[in-house]
This record gives sequence, C-alpha cells and structure tokens, in this order.
Amino acid sequence: MTDCQTTQIAGLMLIDKPGDVRVSSARVVAAVKRRVIAGSAPKSVRVGHAGTLDPLATGLLIILVGRAATRMSDKLMADEKEYETRIDLAHSSQTEDYEGPLEPNPAPASTPTRADVDRVLTGFRGVIQQRPPAFSAMKVDGQRAYAEARKGNLIELAERPVIIHAIDVMGYAYPFLDLRIHCGKGTYIRSMGRDIGLALSGHAGCLANLRRTAIGAYRIEKSVRLDDLPDRLVQADLLPVPEINPLPPPPPPFPPFPSSPTT
Repeated sequence: MTDCQTTQIAGLMLIDKPGDVRVSSARVVAAVKRRVIAGSAPKSVRVGHAGTLDPLATGLLIILVGRAATRMSDKLMADEKEYETRIDLAHSSQTEDYEGPLEPNPAPASTPTRADVDRVLTGFRGVIQQRPPAFSAMKVDGQRAYAEARKGNLIELAERPVIIHAIDVMGYAYPFLDLRIHCGKGTYIRSMGRDIGLALSGHAGCLANLRRTAIGAYRIEKSVRLDDLPDRLVQADLLPVPEINPLPPPPPPFPPFPSSPTT
C-alpha cells in the first residue's frame, strides 16, 4: 500500500480487556494498531491508551488512535475512575492479587461482621494516605518497582495521598468482600484490598478479581470485547476525540490611572 492510499485517522476505542495474563494493555494497543493499519491508516499511526490495567484485571481500556487522540492521554488518565472488585480476606499475596502465590491468613478470632466492614470502610473515604504495591509501575531510582520485585527485592514504597469518592458494598460473605469503588487518579485498588484486610483482621487481604467499569464519562457498557473487533478498523469505528475546553480569554487591561490635576 502506498502513502497516497493511506488514510489519516483519529479517535477513541473502548475495549473490554479480558482477564488473561497473556493479554496485557500493551498487547491490546498492538491489536488495535494492526487493525487500523489494515483499515488503510499509515503504518506510522500513533496508538496508545489512557491508563493501563493489571494483567489479571478486566474491563475498560480507552485506546487512543491518531496524534489528536494520543495528545489527550494525560487528560483522560487524570479523570476519575470506577472499579468493581472482590477482596479475599483469607489470603495475602506479594502481588496483592491472585497473580502471585497465595498465603493463607490465620483464622480470625471472630469473623468480621457487616457492621465491622461498614465501620472500617468509613476510614477509606475521602483523601487517604496509600502505599503503592511493590509490584507496581512506580519508579524507584529510575527503575520500575515491579522490575525489582520480580528479582525478589520487594521495595516498600512511600505513602502518598489519593482520593476515594465513594465505596459501596456490593456483597459480603466472609472471606469475600465485593466493592464498587469510585476514585481519583493514582489509586491502587490492590493497595485498598491489602489495607482493608489489615484494618478488619490485622492481616493483609488481596484481590480475587478487579474490573474497571468507568473512566470519566466513558463506561464499560459502551465497550467492545477484544475478540469481537473486526479485522479492519476505520474512522467510523472510532469515537470522536473529545474537545479540550479552551482557556478563557485574558481580562482586558486596566485603564490607565488619570493624571493628577496640576495646581
């Protein structure tokens, strides 16, 4: 295909990522890029995403196609997010989810009640201090924390503030606690599972599953399963690139002060 036969393309695609360790967020980006090139986009087309998901996590990935869309990455990643998760209070894990080997927690002296859960969750709403997982993309001395963790060097990262707008209990039958969490940028749901377990029983919990259901105004209900993507993607298959609200014009200059009257 010659350059004159290629077509410029720009837009967003909402993908429902499967929970498969072989299907990383980067692989979803690559799968979309292959299809937009097959649909006549130039091989140099830029394709990215607006926030990664853990390998075992499912749910909403916003794929950005074309330069006009990839420029929106920071703005979209700063949007509020919604997750649904199941916390296993009976096990802990170095990865803080089921990707790592599970360690059984000691049986609690008494099973936490729903009232205990409600009381504990009160302390996780609003602005909280959160320590990211050792298996995370946070950088330490220029290296990703997960790269060090895979070598057996589990770094205890510094706490940082994150905001939790809402937590709703979707179900509870010990040891599983199902939550819907509406949070701000930079929140690690794995850290919340760990810390909620610690607050309830003194032992870290871990995530049995995690699903992202919304990023800003974009919701999972409007997404497409990766397996359902057509072999070719064209402009009509994409959502429009959202407009950036322009800055308001600067205020008019102050009028000059009147000259002092002469005497």
